[in-house]
Amino acid sequence: MKVPYSVKRNVLLNPGPSTTTDTVKFAQIVPDICPREAEFGGLMKGLREDLVKIVHGDLEKYTSVLFCGSGTINIDVCLNSLLPEGGKVLVVNNGAYSTRAVEICSYYGLPHIDLQFPVDQRPDLEVVEQTLKDNPDIALVHTTHNETGTGILNPIREIGELAHRYNAVFTVDTTSTYAMRPIDIEKDNIDFCMASAQKGLMAFTGLSFIVGNRSIIEQSAGYPKRSYYCNLYMQYDFFERTGEMHFTPPVQTIYSTIQALKEYWAEGEQAKWARHTRVFNAIHEGLDELGFKDVIKREEQAGLVVSAIYPDDPNWSFEKVHDYCYERGFTIYPGKISTTNTFRLCALGAIDEQDIRDFFEVFREALEHCSVKIPVQYN
Repeated sequence: MKVPYSVKRNVLLNPGPSTTTDTVKFAQIVPDICPREAEFGGLMKGLREDLVKIVHGDLEKYTSVLFCGSGTINIDVCLNSLLPEGGKVLVVNNGAYSTRAVEICSYYGLPHIDLQFPVDQRPDLEVVEQTLKDNPDIALVHTTHNETGTGILNPIREIGELAHRYNAVFTVDTTSTYAMRPIDIEKDNIDFCMASAQKGLMAFTGLSFIVGNRSIIEQSAGYPKRSYYCNLYMQYDFFERTGEMHFTPPVQTIYSTIQALKEYWAEGEQAKWARHTRVFNAIHEGLDELGFKDVIKREEQAGLVVSAIYPDDPNWSFEKVHDYCYERGFTIYPGKISTTNTFRLCALGAIDEQDIRDFFEVFREALEHCSVKIPVQYN
């Protein structure tokens, strides 16, 4: 795809939306079209199939269902749509995004267990299993693959195996791993995973999607209806009957996502993951050189988000450092841990290790500009 001109390139080190290519940007510029046209429906059919293929799903067994919204809509949809009458949700919770799932359960009044673990530790599988044993009414288990607030990688394959052993459906928030860290929906014991176009696919905000088991969706047709807009079966059924989203889709975002998928397949799953890993390693090298400490043990990180602790320096100001970097084309992001002051650098988007080297030159300048001692100090 040819582009008419280059757009100023910013390197986004926040956890989404991510840095995009110019070809993805310009894919949004298309002739106006009514999304109810058969031509547009055909585009969405191919898009839906590609989304299943990314997680190696069998198209006979698995499907994808599109929604208009940010990633949180996926958690909402799965929890309110897939819980049968008399069932209970178990949220395996060690971070901000699993906590969001608990909040959704509370807002809908869904029976649930908030099984909390420290945000800097992986869940204890023995405790998870004991909870399932003690609560035979648990019908749905939910967790987050990569808790983006910290960067910790949760053992989803093992949690999924436990969920299935005790006859529960397993839903996983893969918003910050899908199309980056390789996922196999069958081998990883996932019934439903989810993401948004602006993350691993490196497209734009506005389109979210759930990839999951067709038969479970069809079974959920008889479950209590808790939402009109966010009902998984209703959206799935409308797609199956008409090829369209029930409500107005984000047309331009869909065009950009289709282009992003072409670029995903061209790069390849393993090559893309290798690139994200190069970026992740370069982030660690830069932070190590400056003396910053991680929140999460290196071996337990997902390879996509690094959460660094603020130094104990009276001259440190995240806002000032952020602004210095932002003015020079680099975006850093505050942390999401209530007990520790942190900032995050993420390996998402259309960036490579040279971008990280360029960033750390600017980041070092920012620290010097603020008179922060290097290497940074901790008490």
